[in-house]
Amino acid sequence: MIQRVAMLSVHTCPLAMLGGKETGGMNVYVRDLSRELGRRGFQVDVFTRSQNLDVPRVDSLGLGQNARVIHVPAGPEAPYDKNLVYDHLPEFVAGVKRFAKEQGVAYDLIHSHYWLSGWAARELRRSWGTPIVQMFHTLGQMKDSVAQRPEEREPSRRIEVETQIMAFADQLVAATPLEKAQMVWLYSADPCKISVVPCGVDLNIFRPLSQERTRQQLGVCDRLYMVLFVGRIEPLKGVDTLFRAMAIVAKDFPRWKDEICVCIVGGDASEKPETINAEMERLRALREELGISDLVTFLGAQAQDTLPSYYSAADVLVVPSHYESFGMVALEAMACGTPVIASKVGGLSFTVQDGITGFHVPERDPETLAGKISLLLKDHDLRSRLSAQSAQWARRYSWQKVADQIVSLYHQLVPGWVVQKACCGCGGEG
Repeated sequence: MIQRVAMLSVHTCPLAMLGGKETGGMNVYVRDLSRELGRRGFQVDVFTRSQNLDVPRVDSLGLGQNARVIHVPAGPEAPYDKNLVYDHLPEFVAGVKRFAKEQGVAYDLIHSHYWLSGWAARELRRSWGTPIVQMFHTLGQMKDSVAQRPEEREPSRRIEVETQIMAFADQLVAATPLEKAQMVWLYSADPCKISVVPCGVDLNIFRPLSQERTRQQLGVCDRLYMVLFVGRIEPLKGVDTLFRAMAIVAKDFPRWKDEICVCIVGGDASEKPETINAEMERLRALREELGISDLVTFLGAQAQDTLPSYYSAADVLVVPSHYESFGMVALEAMACGTPVIASKVGGLSFTVQDGITGFHVPERDPETLAGKISLLLKDHDLRSRLSAQSAQWARRYSWQKVADQIVSLYHQLVPGWVVQKACCGCGGEG
């Protein structure tokens, strides 16, 4: 029996380069889960909004066997404010229906990601009668709770739609027990239909590599301590806290210009004003104000296959976010054996193990963050111990293990399906 899944990722393509305005952990999740399901024999079609006229409507290669990405025209075929995508959702749904009809395909299940996809899933279920599994990746009410300026708040219709999705979805997926609790507390979701399934990491790609060799590849001097940030350039990510912390760290290293480098992976490295968002402008100004321009380098968005080199080259990854539902970047770094210092918020409280794989610090606390960074940079034995423990800890998050849980969840909604597991008992980690 062919098992078909319609995977919805409306506002962002799983094959897009990471670190851009709308790309991050959700892209990785959709891409790698779809690949793993395809390896198990599921037929997976990932529907996403077309953002480039030059990209083929159907990509049958990027996700591997049995999985395709279908780019559906809905609004301008160009990068677009995700909150405005809401107005084009009926067009997106019509495009998905048309593709299924033309292909003669009937889907057994819809797995939707983010609130925009959840809205589309409901409309598709009305036509197909197909059960819905929904994962939000971030929650609007949680983002609002840490917003510092009016422009950082989410549109009210996002909260309204998220509340509706909590009620009508057949199953909800939370990345951590805390996210499950937030769904119940903030949205009155039924806890009985929320399954806690963590995000995963591809252990074949993210694994410890030689620091010396990766630094040679990246052109990073061997004698420098390398502090790394990977993520979108937006206020929620707390990069300003990292900058303030590094200004303090510099005081611990009298020759810091010759001893430390801070690499920021994400956003656009271009100096052209029209390509720099407001947060990037703010961070560049702060870098100048703090006198750390020689310390911090913006590297722009990087291809996913280069990230293991950056993680392995670094002495520490810093995740100073104000909110993370899980913390995919932290998990990837730990899989590469890189210690992580992270804000003790959201999923990072679970993903990073304090004193074992790195350290937790309070959010928006540059003094405490600076202390932990200095401690790690100065103590080689501590870094080595946390490095080994980080790689070991990450092994429990293989995509094979995560997919086992997702497939079991699918089976609850489509009882006729056979539960398929990884090809061997090792979970793909051997």
